[in-house]
Amino acid sequence: MTEEQLINQKFIIKGGNPLFGSVKLKGAKNAIGKIMIASLLTEEEVILSNVPLNGETEIAVEFCRHIGSEIIRQADKIRIKTPEIKNFKVEGLSRRNRLSILALGPLLARTGEVEVPMVGGDKIGARPVDFHIAALEKMGAEIKIKDTTIIATTKGLYGSSVVFPYPSVGATENTILASVLAKGRTVITNAAIEPEIIDLIKFLQKMGAIIELGSNRQIFIEGVEKLSGVEHKILPDRLEAASFAVMALATNGDILVEDAVQEHLIAFLNTVRRLGGGYEVKPDDGIRFFRKGPLQAVHIETDTYPGFATDWQQPTAVLLTQAQGNSIIHETVFEDRFGYCDDLKRMGADIEIHPKCLGGLACRFQGKLYNHSAVIRGPRPLKGTSIEMKDIRAGMAHIIAALVAEGQSEITGLEHIDRGYENIDGRIKDLGGDISRVDLN
Repeated sequence: MTEEQLINQKFIIKGGNPLFGSVKLKGAKNAIGKIMIASLLTEEEVILSNVPLNGETEIAVEFCRHIGSEIIRQADKIRIKTPEIKNFKVEGLSRRNRLSILALGPLLARTGEVEVPMVGGDKIGARPVDFHIAALEKMGAEIKIKDTTIIATTKGLYGSSVVFPYPSVGATENTILASVLAKGRTVITNAAIEPEIIDLIKFLQKMGAIIELGSNRQIFIEGVEKLSGVEHKILPDRLEAASFAVMALATNGDILVEDAVQEHLIAFLNTVRRLGGGYEVKPDDGIRFFRKGPLQAVHIETDTYPGFATDWQQPTAVLLTQAQGNSIIHETVFEDRFGYCDDLKRMGADIEIHPKCLGGLACRFQGKLYNHSAVIRGPRPLKGTSIEMKDIRAGMAHIIAALVAEGQSEITGLEHIDRGYENIDGRIKDLGGDISRVDLN
């Protein structure tokens, strides 16, 4: 389905039904695109399984095909082979995305020159490319930034010492991708270590890369001459896992989230326990989520992994509208991620947004007047309304709020939720949710 078709659709949700049953996680949205970009590092075929059928995968497929990749899709499996880089200049894509900048390293390694669109993606705050550019320049790339494109050339990438002021996920991934075929040794300090990055490292290691994880967020890469094709299974989506968990707790239901990995969810599981929810880890099945009694207010601070993920805070905020007492969310990763709260307030939520740091973590937004803290008073009954999604995770918050609310809600902007979640309405319906996808009148 095209983005134009999705723009002309909406969800109709009637709230009040507890959700029960089991749901199987799809492959991680934040992993599939990066893995496909990494496949550009070899001329040989790469076979990927557990591939999510969502908009993120479609964007990655379009991007790689434009470059010259031969791609065969079969259900949740992709075979991708890039024997030749046919287009080092990427233009004319139907949608902009953050994936474009991650192609700099692989294309510089293969062709020595590349031109890609500027970073796109969700509108949740600034996504500067400074860290990416500085790291690649230290490794021998010459980079020019124009209004809409990034142009990079090199006579050969070489290992270097890269220290990030902040553990940026994208910049860490970009540096890893650039260094695996570079000459010499690269040391990344203050690197991001999210599960999706570890999965990328495992993938590259299977291809023949030499990558070691050190203590205190250090990653060591020794460049190799060549990488080979491999088979790889995309890890389960931990962000999707939390979304379904919140659905169970918010609607007073009981959901088994199949394939959920406890190791990836430790900070989230601790929050579930603190607010009075219950969970049961089933080693062979996943994690079951349910209520144990009235929900209690909690104080949450988002952080880089292994902290509480910024992509968990939006659905969790809906849950906190149903908790007893005053909850606080201190967002320390993105400076502009509470826009969805205006919609929750129209539904009856009591939320105040503050520019002050309402938390104990050292926050890089302190004193900069960004609205990055929220006080949520509960419990408050929610009522259905009309909502337009602005980004993926806010869209999930909207859906959960509508499932909790009394009456009917209409939600537009489905192109956002469908970029990150495969068949989300069908899967909610299987759990007992009253949700329909219809064309706009």
